[in-house]
Amino acid sequence: MKKEPKETFFDRSQLLEKIEKEQQVWDVLVIGGGATGLGVALDASSRGLNTVLFEQSDFAKGTSSRSTKLAHGGVRYLAQGNIKLVFEALHERGLMLKNAPHLVSPLSFIIPSYRWWEKYFYGFGLKIYDWMARKFRMGGTSLLKRHTMLKQMDNLNPKKLNGGVQYYDGQFDDARLAVNLAQTSIEQGGVLLNYMKVEHLKKDIEGKVNGVVVTDVETGKTYDVRAKVVINATGVFVDDILKMDNPEANTLLKVSQGIHLVLPQSFLKSEHALMIPATSDGRVLFAVPWHGHLLVGTTDTPLDRHQLEPKPLREEIDFILDTLKDYLKQVPTEDDVLSVFVGLRPLVLPENKEVGTKEISRDHKLKVTASQLITITGGKWTTYRKMAEDTVDEAIAVGGLSTGPCQTKALKIHGYSNAPVEDGAIPFYGSDAKGIAQLKRENPDLDYQLHPDFSFTAAEVVWAVRYEMARTVDDILARRLRILFLNARAAMKLAPLVANIMAEEMNKDKDWVDGQIRDFQGIAKNYLVDPRLGEVLASGRLQKVE
Repeated sequence: MKKEPKETFFDRSQLLEKIEKEQQVWDVLVIGGGATGLGVALDASSRGLNTVLFEQSDFAKGTSSRSTKLAHGGVRYLAQGNIKLVFEALHERGLMLKNAPHLVSPLSFIIPSYRWWEKYFYGFGLKIYDWMARKFRMGGTSLLKRHTMLKQMDNLNPKKLNGGVQYYDGQFDDARLAVNLAQTSIEQGGVLLNYMKVEHLKKDIEGKVNGVVVTDVETGKTYDVRAKVVINATGVFVDDILKMDNPEANTLLKVSQGIHLVLPQSFLKSEHALMIPATSDGRVLFAVPWHGHLLVGTTDTPLDRHQLEPKPLREEIDFILDTLKDYLKQVPTEDDVLSVFVGLRPLVLPENKEVGTKEISRDHKLKVTASQLITITGGKWTTYRKMAEDTVDEAIAVGGLSTGPCQTKALKIHGYSNAPVEDGAIPFYGSDAKGIAQLKRENPDLDYQLHPDFSFTAAEVVWAVRYEMARTVDDILARRLRILFLNARAAMKLAPLVANIMAEEMNKDKDWVDGQIRDFQGIAKNYLVDPRLGEVLASGRLQKVE
């Protein structure tokens, strides 16, 4: 492999050097590298503020890579009467499409009608949804006749079907957008580092938070980093940081989990998404075409405890499969599930703490403690930019920072491209596709396909290490290439090959390779409906996929 070390914005050692400077005081220090934290770092750095972000694992490792992949206003929130949130989300959906068209696109959704009134009821509500989107409307709502429905969705259950409704919303790739947000912030002068765990908050003699103690997970080296403003944007872990600030702090969040099943796209047989507007538990269920597969979700299960790698519950899997039985002719079973992934929702507790998780508002919440620690939580992916704007506005006020207005409404995200996708290019790379093509030309030995079911080559693995801050096999297969989310068995078979490609690029030894394979297999088995199969796949009988 031809290797040409050269200076890059995204080199981890160069980014680390910037936090090692003695006496440097950052304007803004962000804890948390999910959608919210990345949005905050981008907003701050694009305003010219000296910004640093620390993420304990990988960017978007948690909730922010495990969404339903929809950039949407939230039809359910409209039904709940949360008009403000829907207006805001529809506006932000439009900005996402405008600023990151390589990752965000309009998608047609179809709601089947099995009772005479349903298509009129939902059609009227979605006409209002269209109107609320205003200039950012993605397409018009229309009522469909029965034969049109069956033509557009070949596997739809025809029994008692009387027609339906078609409307438009947005779709995106969450983890890919997270990586591109990190890249954009670094290009704007920010320093963003994954695998940096905040251990303690530092305070001045007046008790104001003025920095953190952070440990490099890879080396164990500890750094004292000072800042004028510290922002807690750690998603479901915000209470942990609040307890660092004040052990007596009240709990801010109620956490719930939702799962998604990934199936062969043949179970929908359509380029349109299916929206089931009222499940037995009062939620909305989506079946969405995504990267050549079918993603179905989600559930809502309250949790008393949470972890970085949550596990699906048997009743959640059964709930989704049982719900699909009423809507599809050919019904999937658990044997058809290629992957199951779990996301956690950070829901801000209302005054009435007895309310169910699905009724808790998805509005975001800003909190400033007596020590001037700023916490931002709640919200949803679609509104990440507005959450970040509000947070940085607050940080400017709290820290007395001097800077200009928000820049992100019109800021193009790294990879921005409106150009047609070239033959052989993977759409979500956008303008980076040219760089990957050049890497292949310079290194023909990298231009081989990793797996027969996916078009990725070894070059994409090297690209992710060099330019996308990937540090582990899990980073590559879960969040850079998305294979773990699409087909867990394929990902487990690929782990040894990917580990060896990474080791050569990163100058790692066999112990590192073995450890990476072992760690990834432990993670990946949780993406299987039957985790016991994971024990078999991870037992060492894994070979390079030919």
